[in-house]
Amino acid sequence: MKGVFYGIGVGPGDPELLTVKAIHAIEAADVLIAPKTEKKDGSVALSIAKPYLKPDVEIVYQVFPMVKGFEHDDSAWKENKAEILGLLNQGKNVAFLTLGDPMFFSTYIYVFRLLEHEDVRIETIPGIPAYAAISSQLGCPIVEGNEVLTIIPATAKREKMERAMEASDNVVLMKVYRNFPDVIEMLEEHGMAKNAVLVSRAGLDGEQVFHDVAAHRAERPNYLSTILTRRDAK
Repeated sequence: MKGVFYGIGVGPGDPELLTVKAIHAIEAADVLIAPKTEKKDGSVALSIAKPYLKPDVEIVYQVFPMVKGFEHDDSAWKENKAEILGLLNQGKNVAFLTLGDPMFFSTYIYVFRLLEHEDVRIETIPGIPAYAAISSQLGCPIVEGNEVLTIIPATAKREKMERAMEASDNVVLMKVYRNFPDVIEMLEEHGMAKNAVLVSRAGLDGEQVFHDVAAHRAERPNYLSTILTRRDAK
């Protein structure tokens, strides 16, 4: 009998934010796939799940190249897929750990698409995204009443981000590490800088909270950074 493939969201950083279902899946896994980048050793997702690991669980690190247009050179992804299928065919339950939620800006989405048409049982287990944890931690409601909320990747084209901000009462900005000065400028132009709060490494060691984001425009935020904001009251 083939094993089960689990996609597990481990939340933003605090191990206590893992769901009961996520913990049960981790305990059921014979093998854990820990994604890592080409530039860094270790896995943040694995470190979050560490309190719940079985002593004898097998840990497999896989490198997933985060390059634009990886479909033109998908050899590493195909190798990872073959390794996962090999483990499943041995009857082993395999769990893929990912930060936040598996279906929200996650490497898991690509892995899921590689496997969804194979003869494999897949269970995707949701996790708490960073913006939800930040909202609760700081007491900042994300959206209420008839307000419009938009989640924007700061890596999108500027005109697309501008249109999204114009149509929104509240905004969650992800991936702000790359174009931070431009992000601050757009927030100021759309009356959203005053209420903005930036949190880096939410729930992890080295967490930082910045309420006056404009004062830090010359800095480069950590890769794991999120901004929550709402339009200034008129």
